Amino acid sequence: MIFTTYPNYYNNFSDISSSFAISAVEVGKHLYWQIGSYKIHGQVFIVTWLVMAILLSIALIGTKNLSRIPKGFQNFMEFILEFLQDIAKNQIGEQEYRNWVPYISTIFLFILGSNWAGALVPWKLIRLPEGELAAPTNDINTTVALALLTSVAYFYAGLRKNGLNYFSRYIEPTPILLPINILEDFTKPLSLSFRLFGNVLADELVVSVFTLLVPILIPLPVMILGLFASSIQALIFSTLSAAYIGEALEGHGEH
Repeated sequence: MIFTTYPNYYNNFSDISSSFAISAVEVGKHLYWQIGSYKIHGQVFIVTWLVMAILLSIALIGTKNLSRIPKGFQNFMEFILEFLQDIAKNQIGEQEYRNWVPYISTIFLFILGSNWAGALVPWKLIRLPEGELAAPTNDINTTVALALLTSVAYFYAGLRKNGLNYFSRYIEPTPILLPINILEDFTKPLSLSFRLFGNVLADELVVSVFTLLVPILIPLPVMILGLFASSIQALIFSTLSAAYIGEALEGHGEH
């Protein structure tokens, strides 16, 4: 009986080893850059820097020759600013929103630029030694980083305004909800990151499939729809970020 149990033991051990091997499998290929003992996705940084350069160039051109009566490109820039101010004002409130307009605006414009970069630019035509270029938001590391920034922002907002009384929100309206309120702080960045990542990835996959099947006319409506969906995702992410900050700024523990 003892000898007959050894084969089962080794089979179980091999199953465990194979499960660890499967957990190490990556989806897709990446251009890795070695920085010290860390490997980073080089293709994400390349497109991210391009998006940042384009956004900075537009900002510099739009604010180069400001006039009291806006015209031309300045009109467009002021329209964008008012739109982003409205997002912050509606979610955070009239008294507190001004301090958070730069953060909400940065989040919205970066996500919009990244999403549009993936929807408009045919990155697959550019060959890399390994992997391929794509929208930065097509990488889960980017969306998780953006979601964690929002988490840090609303914790900072709540602690700055309410001090340690901020943590009284976890036992409101009753201490029974303490585990659920704590869990909510983990689900917020998860939902933000996976929603953005999943929608951008799905859009690029759909466009790629249609391009392979019918490479001339059919992909155009899909690309236009992708631009619309990309804009909606940027709006959803920035609006939810502002809503979380506004929620943290509420006067918990003052009533």
